[in-house]
Amino acid sequence: MSNILTVLIFFPLVAAIFGFMVNKKSIRVYGITVAAAEFLLSLWLWASFDSSNPGMQFIEKLDLIPSFGINYYLGVDGISLFIVIMSTLMTLIGIIALSVKEDVKNMIITLLFLEVAMIGVFVSLDVILFYLFWEFSLVPMLYIIGAWGGNLRLYASIKFFIYTFAGSLVMLIGILYLAFVYHSTTGVWSFSLTDWYSLILPFSMQKWLFWAFFLGFAIKVPMFPFHTWLPYAHGQAPTVGSVILAAVLLKMGSYGFVRFSLPLFPDASVAYILPVAIIAIIMIIYTAMVAYAQKDIKQVIAYSSISHMGVIVIGTFAMNVEGIAGSVFQMLSHGIVSGALFLLVGVIYDRKHTKLMSEFGGLAWSMPNFATIFVVMTMASVGLPLTIGFIGEYLSLAGFFKVSPALTVLAGTSIILGAAYMLKVLKETFFGPLTSEENKNLPDLNGKELTALLPLVALVVWLGVYPKPVLEPIDNSAKALVQMMHNKAQTPEAKKIILVSKSKKEAK
Repeated sequence: MSNILTVLIFFPLVAAIFGFMVNKKSIRVYGITVAAAEFLLSLWLWASFDSSNPGMQFIEKLDLIPSFGINYYLGVDGISLFIVIMSTLMTLIGIIALSVKEDVKNMIITLLFLEVAMIGVFVSLDVILFYLFWEFSLVPMLYIIGAWGGNLRLYASIKFFIYTFAGSLVMLIGILYLAFVYHSTTGVWSFSLTDWYSLILPFSMQKWLFWAFFLGFAIKVPMFPFHTWLPYAHGQAPTVGSVILAAVLLKMGSYGFVRFSLPLFPDASVAYILPVAIIAIIMIIYTAMVAYAQKDIKQVIAYSSISHMGVIVIGTFAMNVEGIAGSVFQMLSHGIVSGALFLLVGVIYDRKHTKLMSEFGGLAWSMPNFATIFVVMTMASVGLPLTIGFIGEYLSLAGFFKVSPALTVLAGTSIILGAAYMLKVLKETFFGPLTSEENKNLPDLNGKELTALLPLVALVVWLGVYPKPVLEPIDNSAKALVQMMHNKAQTPEAKKIILVSKSKKEAK
């Protein structure tokens, strides 16, 4: 299908509009059907994808405002393909496991609108189109938190919106300035990302543009010290909101680093490896320690999410194939594992209406299926070999080891600290004596919950044991990205770092 990317974007949009005419009794079946069809379309995209081709595929281009070079321009490569598939999968999982009791119809319609924005961000090759989808994604999530969240939902939703919108405005200034630079250089207007890749910018210009884009992406990740919106958003959001937020929306920031920051500003990216790495290490260690101190299970997962995103940033700014491929794979791993953990927290909250670990204990005896899946996801979260969490984390750290062994050792504490706070959750929630009569009678996972969780368990094991089908296309596109960065790099330091990293990989 030559227009499959357009179908992926606009099928949920059309379905959401028609969803207003569906009655409340049928809306769940309708939502699951639409999300399942969208997921199957994304699998068809993968089946039709040429894994040996590192460049953009399924390209669609249509003039929108030709006088300013604004086009409807879409495409995917190995870096974006699997993030698109993960977006469709987690939307489907979220709708299947949906547990909100009030206004279910509007929730499902909102999730479909959000899916439109998520897919649009990851397949847009026109920067204005990318920015429009980027901003549009704020509205459904703002509504999800504000309408279905907890007692502090308005504060959490407004903080989420202000932080991310402020960063987006700074990024917009960088986008417009870069378009002006392209016009000054070539004499034509263009917002095509592939056109911008041809620009060779002086370092004096790169450094300012790097930070303009960095701010927008860093807030979305979120990086320290902009991370404070995320625990509130997770804490107040309904379960499905936390699932989509952790699994997909955070990846918009890390994806932006790979798609924009590295290829557009290679010299600046190399020059600022140290400060970016220090910020990422603070994310990893500080938020892991905060996670250990939490008494609320959901807050533990929320802070652990920030810590794991720090590993993704470390891998991205390794500036080599291992690191970049590892960071992209870790985006998928984090999305699947954190999404599953938030689902599991939602399961226990629906039963007991509390997320405090002190209210549980011994659940492994009363809810064995729930406990088993939680343990599997915990092991994946801490990077146990033969789980999906190990592959991306190992490659990210191995890639950055070539840049700075000392800083990599500090970043590697994520494994130890992650094990500490996640094992604490397991100990206090699942093991020990089952003393509470209420906990003895808690029902185990039902059919709907198992349907949502078992596919994620299968992915955790399959991609941990045999990651090649996913890792190979990512690796090919990462090689092409590193090659482009090396070709564009002007400073001797940048050429040395990018070239040495690449040549060591090839030598192996």
